[in-house]
Amino acid sequence: MVLRKLGNSISPTVELLKNGDEYTFNTLSTFKNTTIKFKLGEEFDEETVDGRMVKSVCTFDGNKLIHEQKGEKPTTIVREFSATDLTATMTAGNAKCVRYYKAV
Repeated sequence: MVLRKLGNSISPTVELLKNGDEYTFNTLSTFKNTTIKFKLGEEFDEETVDGRMVKSVCTFDGNKLIHEQKGEKPTTIVREFSATDLTATMTAGNAKCVRYYKAV
């Protein structure tokens, strides 16, 4: 519960970079920084923010980056990009959360 409250109080910076056919997705905050590197449609190993090891696959559907995490708690994160913001919707079982980011 404490980690959830702390996470909700932080305003991270997110960036998606492309180099050739490899993407890098960075989440930067005063609490914790995370980076994943992936090629679309290819499975990769990932350590989640809460320390779980999962197998992940990322794909694009229009302006949506769909991030599937397979493991003990299968999770889907859909990040929808627009010119002015990013909406991230995470679904794990019956739980769902939405986070909004504004472009700077």
